[in-house]
Amino acid sequence: MPVERPARRGEPLQRLLFGGVYGSVLASALAAALGHEGENPGYDALWVALTAVASAAAHGYAHSIAHRTSDDTQVTASAVRSMVSEWPLVAAMVPTMAALLGAYAKWWGEESAIEVALTLNMVALCGWGVWAARVAGRGWAASLRVGGVDVLIGLVIVIANVLSH
Repeated sequence: MPVERPARRGEPLQRLLFGGVYGSVLASALAAALGHEGENPGYDALWVALTAVASAAAHGYAHSIAHRTSDDTQVTASAVRSMVSEWPLVAAMVPTMAALLGAYAKWWGEESAIEVALTLNMVALCGWGVWAARVAGRGWAASLRVGGVDVLIGLVIVIANVLSH
């Protein structure tokens, strides 16, 4: 008979916030690394999408294994549920994929797509930080500071992108 575990309060919100921040940072890093005018932005968008799915699956699987007990009989189902619950990581990478697909459709150049993606991801990082701090019960001033620190992560990626080109 399977053992019922108590539900962890707040876990869906924690996964949403974690996935949002992690996905935004990962998408920015990938966009900065892949963005070179003249290459195929469609291929780059596909690479970002595959990385998003692989990262979500790896994190979900690791999370499932870390919380597995010796009497778990539904290991496969539990692992699949854990991997699917990492959808926020994939969703956070959609703006970067959309910007690259816009470049593939010739709506703008790939360099412009990278700039838009990095900007959107920095704004998203600020939002994720503010939201996480507000959920944790912090006031607006403290929450905005947390959001500002998250933006610094994005700025490090932008600076690295500028220096590498």
